[in-house]
Amino acid sequence: MKNYIIIFAVSLAAAVVTGFFLIPYLSRRKFVQHIQEDMPVSHGHKEGTPSFGGFIFIAGAVAGFIALFVIDVSRGHTTYLSIFALSAVFGAIGFLDDLTKVKKGRNLGLTASQKFILQLAAAVAYIMLMRAMGKLSPNLYVPFFRVTIPISEPVYLVFAAIVIVAEVNAVNLTDGADGLCAGVTLPVTLCFTAITIIWGTIYAGIGLYAAAISGGIIGFLFYNFHPAKVFMGDTGAMFLGGSVVGIAFALDIPLILLPLGLIYFLEVMSDVIFIGYYKLTHGKKIFRGAPMHHALQRSGWSEYKLFFIFTGVSAVCAVVSFIISAPLYMNM
Repeated sequence: MKNYIIIFAVSLAAAVVTGFFLIPYLSRRKFVQHIQEDMPVSHGHKEGTPSFGGFIFIAGAVAGFIALFVIDVSRGHTTYLSIFALSAVFGAIGFLDDLTKVKKGRNLGLTASQKFILQLAAAVAYIMLMRAMGKLSPNLYVPFFRVTIPISEPVYLVFAAIVIVAEVNAVNLTDGADGLCAGVTLPVTLCFTAITIIWGTIYAGIGLYAAAISGGIIGFLFYNFHPAKVFMGDTGAMFLGGSVVGIAFALDIPLILLPLGLIYFLEVMSDVIFIGYYKLTHGKKIFRGAPMHHALQRSGWSEYKLFFIFTGVSAVCAVVSFIISAPLYMNM
């Protein structure tokens, strides 16, 4: 338990310090956010706000590992590094997207097909790596029902790749208001941390990574809470998405993302329904906007209200998910 607290504190401190120096640097280099024309009117003042802020909690994750290595040099901590590697690859894809936006001077980066191919390759590589390390079984644990369904290796690989790509993009889609993605993700990573503490030391590497990300997110919120001084950008949102889904698969409970990531799911579904209805009706809108948080903003919700309501719902989902998952290995 002491190591969890140390890693959390080190990551939080590293994130705060990184943000203090990084934000002025990003402003000087004109690494700033360009706002899409179809965004809510209240987003107009955000034009020119520094982006690439995801490096703040990425620095927290790196500092957390360094602290972990110093504390316990005898262990390999390969699981920590595996999840970080997946997150870093997705963060790198997001970085390319952000960099393209900066160079073009508009809020359009990589094409959808370019991102999908890169994301799919990262997902398949991670699953194959975890299988080779013996960290993952081709079985599905079903929350609520508490049953495990064995499936074939090829089917599991396809399922896992789809879930990883979908989850990363769902987290990215949630990043659209000050503090929103970070606030929604914090209860998720704290839930994973709590689960690993209950499950025992065999899962400590996963839990310590989750603790590091939790500390980094809180440090990031010092700068991203409304009014935001920096945005995480696709760099940060995809890194967080990779962290969330990477931890879920490392714990071998990917379906826990359904209750735990309810906000992510609702954001994606609202976007899918909006676009589908718009195309089917040749221009009619079923909501005031999409994804869900933009529709609510156009309905009069402030960014404060969005943050606290969405984070609160995510926290409730985290408690439910913990109750579902914690007893699974209580008798190991």
